[in-house]
Amino acid sequence: QVQLVESGGGLVQAGGSLRLSCAASGRAFSDYHMGWFRQAPGKEREVVALISWSGGRDRYADFVKGRFSISRDNAKNTVYLQMNSLKPEDTAVYYCAAASSGQNMGVIGAYSYWGQGTQVTVSS
Repeated sequence: QVQLVESGGGLVQAGGSLRLSCAASGRAFSDYHMGWFRQAPGKEREVVALISWSGGRDRYADFVKGRFSISRDNAKNTVYLQMNSLKPEDTAVYYCAAASSGQNMGVIGAYSYWGQGTQVTVSS
């Protein structure tokens, strides 16, 4: 198993930036694909960005392309989400999650380990 703890959320004005971090502990971090997801009030959880176990492949939701960047440091057991040009509609709780590297990283149901989430609020 792997335990995940997010940090870096907060309140920011529209157009600003935040960097989220997700620290993992437990099994080897490089055994997992990682993803960032978000859930706004009254809405379903949605994918923001995914990154393969090696960091060699990534995917983004259309609504964050060109603004957000996912990365990982396997030596530090941490995955990051750099968020630039933030918009009020980016307001949500952001979660990181892990999927076994043997799974297809694009299959959302494969993400079986989740953090508690960190709140991001973007004011207009």
